[in-house]
Amino acid sequence: MPDTLGQEFAGTMPVPDRQRFDEAALARYLSARVAGFRGPLTVEMFRGGQSNPTFLLTSGAGAHYVLRRKPAGQLLPSAHAVDREFRITRALFGHGVPVAEPICLCEDESVIGTMFYVMGYVRGRNFWDPRLPGLTNDERAAIYDEMNRVLVALHMADFARLGLADYGKPGNYFARQIARWSKQYRASETGRIEAMERLLTWLPANIPSADETTLVHGDYRIDNMIFAPDQPRMLAVVDWELSTLGHPLADFSYHVMLWRVGAGEIPGLKGIDLASLGIPTEAEYVAAYCRRTGRGPIEPRVWEFCMAYNLFRIACIRQGIMKRVLEGTAASRHAREAGERARETAELAWQQVEERLGG
Repeated sequence: MPDTLGQEFAGTMPVPDRQRFDEAALARYLSARVAGFRGPLTVEMFRGGQSNPTFLLTSGAGAHYVLRRKPAGQLLPSAHAVDREFRITRALFGHGVPVAEPICLCEDESVIGTMFYVMGYVRGRNFWDPRLPGLTNDERAAIYDEMNRVLVALHMADFARLGLADYGKPGNYFARQIARWSKQYRASETGRIEAMERLLTWLPANIPSADETTLVHGDYRIDNMIFAPDQPRMLAVVDWELSTLGHPLADFSYHVMLWRVGAGEIPGLKGIDLASLGIPTEAEYVAAYCRRTGRGPIEPRVWEFCMAYNLFRIACIRQGIMKRVLEGTAASRHAREAGERARETAELAWQQVEERLGG
């Protein structure tokens, strides 16, 4: 079974006209700030991703770097925070959570038109299909165990000691996030979605009472991880745009939604014979997380609320992508497909609320 998604999304392509910037200005900037950097500079754009455009830089000396920038055009408030990405990767680098080496942050928009940061290039395997075609059952099991281990390392990290005590507001995470995403959704709304209207009312009225605060990634998916070429060891977690201080179960349940969804622009594991692939079930994966973190079993109603919340959040993100598609500023050629799934995702979220929580 070939990884056709990996073939489609992985790698680089020439920079599209709408994403072009002044490469000579960037080369001058990096020459003055990055040790050993010299031109000429070659720039390519990574195919994957929907949000912050990401580019592969190759220097005249053959060294590789990665640049993440804000998209061009008018942006929603608080979105595309590349400065926050740089801050958390700088704090985590060398402290137990694998990240790419942060090199420099440029807040001067006059250089290439938007804020950006540059990090080291991590060469390894990037999986887009969670069924992990081409691997053995033992390799698949090891990859899933490594994903579980790294997320636990993030959630167990001492964020205050890392200098991230002010990286977000402690407490009331669900209430604040639901309010934030509701506002983002309204700002990017392109048509009425009845399921979203129901979620916008139901979610704030059903927030679990127990609260916790840890570092959270916010988009912990298998395609945001880079693994070593020859072993199931994670070299870097990437795309920290949505990271903050938050509730660990919100972060973990977002990751575990993989087991709840089927085919899409990125497929899930719903309906897959997991045992035949060596992939753990949702219950087994959740149990491993609880064991590693030392917590007891997660109360079912809390877990199902987390699932509904995360599907709602994804629907909001996809609606934002759709807005950018219509405005012509979307970063990826796959953006329209993702944006068009906002309605479908909202309907799935409300269906789970009705079926698992009685509406």
